[in-house]
Amino acid sequence: MFDKILIANRGEIALRILRAAKELGVATVAVHSTADKDAMHVRLADESVCIGPPSARESYLNIPALLAACEITGADAIHPGYGFLSENARFAEICSDHNIAFIGPKAEHIRIMGDKIEAKRTARRLGIPCVPGSDGGLTDDDEAMRVARDIGFPVLVKAAAGGGGRGMKVARTAEDLSAALSMARSEAKAAFGDDAVYLEKYLEKPRHIEIQVLGDGRGAAVHLGERDCSLQRRHQKVLEESPSPALNGPQRSEIGEIVARAMRELKYLGVGTVEFLYENGQFFFIEMNTRIQVEHPVTEMITGIDLINEQIRIAAGAPLAMTQDDIHFSGHAIECRVNAEHPETFRPSPGRIAYYHPPGGLGVRVDSAVYQGYNIPPNYDSLVGKLIVHGRTRTEALMRLRRALDEFIVDGIDTTLPLFRELVRNADVQNGDYDIHWLERFLAAGGMGPPGA
Repeated sequence: MFDKILIANRGEIALRILRAAKELGVATVAVHSTADKDAMHVRLADESVCIGPPSARESYLNIPALLAACEITGADAIHPGYGFLSENARFAEICSDHNIAFIGPKAEHIRIMGDKIEAKRTARRLGIPCVPGSDGGLTDDDEAMRVARDIGFPVLVKAAAGGGGRGMKVARTAEDLSAALSMARSEAKAAFGDDAVYLEKYLEKPRHIEIQVLGDGRGAAVHLGERDCSLQRRHQKVLEESPSPALNGPQRSEIGEIVARAMRELKYLGVGTVEFLYENGQFFFIEMNTRIQVEHPVTEMITGIDLINEQIRIAAGAPLAMTQDDIHFSGHAIECRVNAEHPETFRPSPGRIAYYHPPGGLGVRVDSAVYQGYNIPPNYDSLVGKLIVHGRTRTEALMRLRRALDEFIVDGIDTTLPLFRELVRNADVQNGDYDIHWLERFLAAGGMGPPGA
């Protein structure tokens, strides 16, 4: 086991990693920007190091500063959390070059799955079903038109190096394709420094289903069921649940085993998530995230498995602590991502939290690093915290979520709590009858009442 882990992140995920490390008896180092000097993970870590000014580029993305912090404190491992450097293959290699363990996958797997075109090729080779589309990047509009006519409109233009909905445009007709290609390339170049794009068949009413996996890097791997992340706004997940109300037992087992078998063949190391669009009983691979996910608590609640704990153990060289037969699913879990945003306009709302009261009670978990009096800085993402509930059934989980949302108080800033209070009372959400476009249709139709409703 490691002696000391440096947590190369901030906010709730930094605090989550710190807690897992403490339960393993491992010392922790918190790094922080000057904007985060009063952050909770900085207060609770065994040691802390300031690595730069508020700009993420000069602090949390500053690799020399992170390496220097390891040297100063004697940390022998780095946990990157999610975002920032978590899927940076070069960073993983640099850590290895400096004899620092990177708590994450092998650099080669980060690199493969970070290139969406290469990821699809790899998925096909491993027997994972994929969305029909181009075999590689598209160099000109004429080639794109041939592919689009072959797979049929509408099509989705996607950035090869993309993520988070950037560099992604829909072309519903041949007349739309040229403009979609141009806009996608421009966005991709600005966001990722790479304007390569490819095409996929655009599915009209799919659900977003993802499979959580865990591998030891030596050929053993298991899946921990699925999460349904279909409630999205601008391709950003808002609410996640497990199990999916759209799947039955045989479907769940079949796609889970397909993914686990692929991870065994790949000799995947650590945690990962294989993401699919699901429509008319068929799964279509879209990408793999080679890191811990924001929504990982949903899986923890229905399996009882601490994913961060397992991530650290495996990175330290321990074998998988379980086989597929050891994994049992219990009840239903739902997570809401509560952001510091106006609930109708989604305008960011940084500032001081005047009053903070998280909900509690049986089956209620809040993963958050904020506290009363804390100032949410404007420099980073707007996540206030994640509210996760668990119940014996989906109905019980929804009722528990409704009660917990009514208890949750965050004063002094705008939050998306009113949106979730509205959603949990909506008939479609209660019935599990939604797809990845549902929330945007709901918002466009004026589904949100006045703040506080």
